[in-house]
Amino acid sequence: MRFIATSKVDLVGLVAKGQFREDLYWRLAVTHLRLPPLAERREDIPVLFLQLVREAAARHGRPDLSPPPELLADLAARAWPGNVRELRNAAERWVLGLDWLSAEEGGAAAGRLADRVAAFERSIIAAAIAASGGRLKPVYGTLGVSRKTLYEKMQRHGLDRHLLSEPEGGED
Repeated sequence: MRFIATSKVDLVGLVAKGQFREDLYWRLAVTHLRLPPLAERREDIPVLFLQLVREAAARHGRPDLSPPPELLADLAARAWPGNVRELRNAAERWVLGLDWLSAEEGGAAAGRLADRVAAFERSIIAAAIAASGGRLKPVYGTLGVSRKTLYEKMQRHGLDRHLLSEPEGGED
């Protein structure tokens, strides 16, 4: 029999404080595998989301839908503090035709007007970057903003063109 255990807390630290049994720790600690949070591996988010959408569609008897690139870009740009569980919930909501962000997480129905406008602006910029293959010159041309303004907005919204899509050409 094999036993696989995971933890979000520092078990070594808890053992040192006497808050976790040392003998149990050593029984479980045969090998360690660190899986970074989604915020540290944004390139995995679109692939994971597609798989979670397939699973949710099968579970709910819905057609296998393909999320648009702008949605995948917006997903990759989010922090995902709830990691895969939060991403799974977003996939479930999307498959069911609901807002993929719950109200508690800043969905369209939540928050002040300024927050909702900022979220909308962020999604538009993320979609434009994804559509341009990561090249920024077409983005600031299409959106009608200066290069400086685009960079400022990308920084404000935590957008990284390299995480949103693979650039085809050189640097802008």
